[in-house]
Amino acid sequence: MSRDLEIRNDVERELYYNFGPAAAGVGVAVEDGIVTLSGVVEMFSQKQNALHAAERVTHVRAVASEIQVRLSREQQRGDPDLARTAANVLSWNSLVPAGRIRISVENGWIALEGTVDWRYQKDAAADAVVNLMGVKGVNDRLRVNPALNSESIKEEIDAALKRSATIDDRNILVDVDNDKVVLHGEVGSLPEREEAERIAWAAPGVADVANHIMVSALVAAD
Repeated sequence: MSRDLEIRNDVERELYYNFGPAAAGVGVAVEDGIVTLSGVVEMFSQKQNALHAAERVTHVRAVASEIQVRLSREQQRGDPDLARTAANVLSWNSLVPAGRIRISVENGWIALEGTVDWRYQKDAAADAVVNLMGVKGVNDRLRVNPALNSESIKEEIDAALKRSATIDDRNILVDVDNDKVVLHGEVGSLPEREEAERIAWAAPGVADVANHIMVSALVAAD
């Protein structure tokens, strides 16, 4: 069995494990470890969950989602109603800073704009509106304000990598340019690579992370 066929089978199993028979509506194609998802779902959250499920599968290098969201009649709602609901949901969320986020809705697509101080606040705002009834998509345009200079951000990330029990930080190099972080090096597993990226995102003031860390098991397989 070829590696791509193995990946496709694993992705299809992961989708079925998470969604049951509903996973039959999602098509999976794989070329050189790049997974493309297609098909039609009734909720934007289903599209997002399918994307994340595929990302969790071993040997997947990247995932492209061409899944379309077609709301059922019961799911459809007007843009003004959706905008009001989104505004209320954000105002009730203690992780989202008050008065910092602007919301606009067009044809069921929610756009979030503004600035926050931490990455977790940006994620919390997007997560809060993803599952709302009537959402066809979310454009997350929120920016993270830089809270530290480049040297301080690098020190924070290096120290966090050293504290991690699952990562060999000796094999990871961290470059920081203002609020942009680039990770280089090689680790032994995909979870280590993902953990290193999570640590980088958690540093205060980080607005972008480029993860160029290689996984030694995948390099050897190639």
